[in-house]
Amino acid sequence: MNTIVTGLFGTSGAWRCVAGLVMLAAGGIAARAAELKPVTIANGQFVSDGHRLWINGANTPWHSWNDFGGDFDEAWWDGHLRAVKDSGINAIRVWITCNGNVGIQIDEQGHVSGATDKHWHDLDRLFALLAKHRLYVMATLISFDHFKETNAFHERWRKWIGSDAAIDSYVDNYLVPFLARYGKAPSLWSIDLINEPDWVFENREDGQIPWPRMQSYFARAARAIHQHSPTLVTVGLGSVKYGSDTAKGAQGNKVSDRALQAVLDDPAVHLDFYTTHYYDWNGKIWGPAPYLTPAVYGIPTDKLAIIGEMPAKGTAGKTITEDYQGAFANGWQGMMAWTSNGVDDMGSLTQLGAATRAIHDQHRELVDGPAR
Repeated sequence: MNTIVTGLFGTSGAWRCVAGLVMLAAGGIAARAAELKPVTIANGQFVSDGHRLWINGANTPWHSWNDFGGDFDEAWWDGHLRAVKDSGINAIRVWITCNGNVGIQIDEQGHVSGATDKHWHDLDRLFALLAKHRLYVMATLISFDHFKETNAFHERWRKWIGSDAAIDSYVDNYLVPFLARYGKAPSLWSIDLINEPDWVFENREDGQIPWPRMQSYFARAARAIHQHSPTLVTVGLGSVKYGSDTAKGAQGNKVSDRALQAVLDDPAVHLDFYTTHYYDWNGKIWGPAPYLTPAVYGIPTDKLAIIGEMPAKGTAGKTITEDYQGAFANGWQGMMAWTSNGVDDMGSLTQLGAATRAIHDQHRELVDGPAR
């Protein structure tokens, strides 16, 4: 079964033939997978099979911290993804590694040699479940947590980000194999290169890594993804400050094409869309993002934008339903609340479900797209 699933998500041109084998072997998973179509971008919108797609999403970042290669609970994921789908959600954001201690093989010098067999096995099962439940995923590869001084491997990850050769080892020995397995899976809507690099730059406990070092990773990873997969690429910034030239206190767009190609001159070096995170503290500085257009909020207009995190219980003085409706009305191309499964006190499907079901019911053709 695992061999067949790997083939399903691999680079073989005989995808449909292999999918048929998996349908027989896995009780119809591939038949459902075939209903999802890859996501592209056209005219400032996400598009799937010629239909506009609005990301009516949620974060399901982890169930057990470092699930993949750790304590992956397939039964839990199966049940929760069913509940997510039943709530009208069409996409989730999952942290592939939470702090880099599990799954990825990285030595004391920051050299990455690959991943554990269990890491790949668990991810194979996740992608099979995404196909089963007809859900898109934003795969967040790493987080600021990798560099946090309380993380056992933080020195390894700081050495990794400090060396172009070490970054290349990650790209060659982990990211390219990841793309070989899942890069053509219809459910892999996008790859988020890192969760909130802002804190890696700002905070002493997170390393205070200079932006050019992180940009070297963004550039090399984006190039590899664009060379090996149709998957879209983004970076989940914690605030608009580092993704804008116009917002209050803006430090310049650190993830613009110009900034990244200054590090690595290649047309494949670029993000496909912008992702910003939003919590009430952001609103006190830059205004209420769901109720402003991306441009007014400070997002550059050369790419479409989504809100990749916001509290599932709603923002100050507003319900979560009002937040999703506001984001839709103001031209954001998606919203992904934190979280579907209540990993902290920001809410869960208990609050979020009403909002995502309302968007789904009002704009069914934009949420379901061609996968109806």
